[in-house]
Amino acid sequence: MRPVDGLLLDIDGVLAVSWEPIEGSIEAMEALERAEVPVCLITNTTTYTRAGLATILGDAGFAVHADRIVTAVTATAEYLRSAHPGAAVFVVSDGDARDDMQGVRLVAEPADADVIVTGGASEEFSYRTMNAVFRRLMAGTALIAMHRNLYWQTAGGWALDAGAYVAGLEAAAGASAVVCGKPSRAYFEAALDVLGLPAGRAAMVGDDIVNDVDGARAAGLMGILVRTGKYREGDLANGSPDVVLDSLADVPAWLGLC
Repeated sequence: MRPVDGLLLDIDGVLAVSWEPIEGSIEAMEALERAEVPVCLITNTTTYTRAGLATILGDAGFAVHADRIVTAVTATAEYLRSAHPGAAVFVVSDGDARDDMQGVRLVAEPADADVIVTGGASEEFSYRTMNAVFRRLMAGTALIAMHRNLYWQTAGGWALDAGAYVAGLEAAAGASAVVCGKPSRAYFEAALDVLGLPAGRAAMVGDDIVNDVDGARAAGLMGILVRTGKYREGDLANGSPDVVLDSLADVPAWLGLC
């Protein structure tokens, strides 16, 4: 019997780094497809829409459909529609979120916002913008984070992410951000709905011990840590994975597919 019936997979650091496939990842995805193991890609990446991610991954050699991808942007949009219907929302992020935020009223300036949303870090996180965001938070505006990742691994080296800015805004304004992406329990539950499986029959494969592995385990899934992407040896002292594998290439064998 397989240890689980389906998988949630992180993208950046598990399938690819800077959109270049990690060795063996394409073959692993093909093996999962042949064995009819249901897979959902669950990512805190905010640079691209689901359709854009499917296209980029397809160009890299992965056969992925947009409806099998759940992003921090789509999770944030769902939360905003539910918790802040009709609110004026300012988003500072590394990508254009509009296509995946249907039904959310977006504004161009923090001063006009009822809700502030942070996505992935980029050059848009300038002092002018972040100070304007800070002022709105000091006035009591709600703060929502698509995720609070502190950093990620690129082909050119480590890159600082939005979690550092979120922590700074919380400390400065005495605010508390609602996090919609990983490691939010609701986010994992949304991805499980795509799989059509209960948490106890699914596993999350990720390179982030906190957001991927421990977040998934807190939601009732098995957590698999891979030694690719942002993984560092010291990570094992900071979390409790159920399984540690060298890469996604080892997952088919772990499932007993080969």
